[in-house]
Amino acid sequence: MERAEPGRPDHPDPAGPGQPQLQSRERARPGPRRPMRADMRLRDLSLRQDPDLRQELASLARGCDFVLPSRFKKRLKAFQQVQTRKEQPLPPAASLSIPTFYFPRGRPQDAVNVDAIIAKIERTFAQFPHERATMGDMGRVAKACGCPLYWKGPLFCGAGGERTGSVSVHKFVAMWRKMLQSCHDDAAKFVHLLVSPGGNSLAQEDFIPFLQDVVNTHPGLAFLKEASEFHSRYITTVIQRIFYTVNRSWSGRITCAELRRSTFLQNVALLEDEVDINQLTEFFSYEHFYVIYCKFWELDTDHDLLIDAQDLARHNDHAISTKMIERIFSGAVTRGKKVQKEGKISYADFVWFLISEEDKKTPTSIEYWFRCMDLDGDGVLSMFELEYFYEEQCRRLDSMAIEALPFEDCLCQMLDLVKPQSEGRITLHDLKRCKLASVFFDTFFNIEKYLDHEQREQISLFRESESEGPELSDWERYAAEEYDILVAEEAMGEPWEDGYEAELSPVDQKLSALRSPLAQRPFFEAPTGLGAVELYEYEHGGDDLPPS
Repeated sequence: MERAEPGRPDHPDPAGPGQPQLQSRERARPGPRRPMRADMRLRDLSLRQDPDLRQELASLARGCDFVLPSRFKKRLKAFQQVQTRKEQPLPPAASLSIPTFYFPRGRPQDAVNVDAIIAKIERTFAQFPHERATMGDMGRVAKACGCPLYWKGPLFCGAGGERTGSVSVHKFVAMWRKMLQSCHDDAAKFVHLLVSPGGNSLAQEDFIPFLQDVVNTHPGLAFLKEASEFHSRYITTVIQRIFYTVNRSWSGRITCAELRRSTFLQNVALLEDEVDINQLTEFFSYEHFYVIYCKFWELDTDHDLLIDAQDLARHNDHAISTKMIERIFSGAVTRGKKVQKEGKISYADFVWFLISEEDKKTPTSIEYWFRCMDLDGDGVLSMFELEYFYEEQCRRLDSMAIEALPFEDCLCQMLDLVKPQSEGRITLHDLKRCKLASVFFDTFFNIEKYLDHEQREQISLFRESESEGPELSDWERYAAEEYDILVAEEAMGEPWEDGYEAELSPVDQKLSALRSPLAQRPFFEAPTGLGAVELYEYEHGGDDLPPS
């Protein structure tokens, strides 16, 4: 029988082996005994019962190198593999494998044989004295480049010919080879030829050399050679019509994308085949220019090439409301700083006004009048803004002894007409989607056209708006009618001449108009080599409406 050690209890502790020593140490400590939580006790016991873990912890505490147990070797190896993967170079991004889909300068064409084109150009230059081409020779050079005939002006200027009077074969070939390598469609090439150095979009002034060449050489404008003072007015009109149709962003600068989406380059190509320039009604028609300029001349009583609000209010026998005239002169749709400083608009601004007034179905005209009616510029026509313009219409109808429709009833009609997506809020998109935007606008600020719409049945209006591919647009129909009236007045001697005994041919009619006092006014100045075109500088303000 074993003897019990001093101080050791005779019966075993139910806590199990090893506990007596722990209890003896605890009893040896002075002071009160601190209670231990059960989870801490279990964790302490698990650490003490694992000899490998205890040895590892002890080695870590001493900072010594040691061989880790197998399970920790696995953890360390996995950690090192993760770190190695992070340090390895990443594989190529997935986007690099996606084919290129954005071509700001046109999609490259693999079938283009640059050397063959250059050789053809060199053979063309070999026919000129000293292998130098003048402006008169550039038509043949344009054909050798595969371009339309009336690219000859831009090609001549793009190679620096306007500075020296001629272009050498070496300079032109270097310019065109670089063009073929960087510009891959007609829009990119045309912009590159006309754009100012360092730019990537076309301003109004960039079109002057091109249009001056059209005026000088197109057979349909040969009669203008006798009245060079009209060159600048014609060029101004065409430039404004180009920007009116092509510059859909209202930024004042035409980009490659806008030119690519328009029909302008197709019209430039037609200049070569169409002898009668009046058939090109979208941009170049001289008859359209004549109508616009005569309308402006009637309003510009002091003939300073600027008109104020009182002058514009006389258009079409005061058909447009005073409130809308004020909005036009507020700068909502006009360009340049003279509007705000002098309260006048230029001939260039009048071109936009007249086309928008006579054809309210085009996207640009809808944007034009929407800007004017949007008083607070929030992009929405509220009921307050509609009532603001309709009040004057009611007063004018009362003065004509015509009973005006109450605003509530008129509003119901207009909402049924437009069918806005949001109740009580008419957006630009709503009006563009509506096929009767002209009826909507005329109701609120054009008394003559409003009465005309009221006399016609709604069914006929819908049929007219839904007709596919109309032969003439509203603007083309208006310009044709007004030109016939002006020619008839000219033939009868009203208001410019005393009269004619015989009917004039179309060419004689144009020449007689140029010889009239209209063409002899002293305020015209002789144009420079590019025409004395007065263009207001477009501002890049934040008030431009995005295309919807």
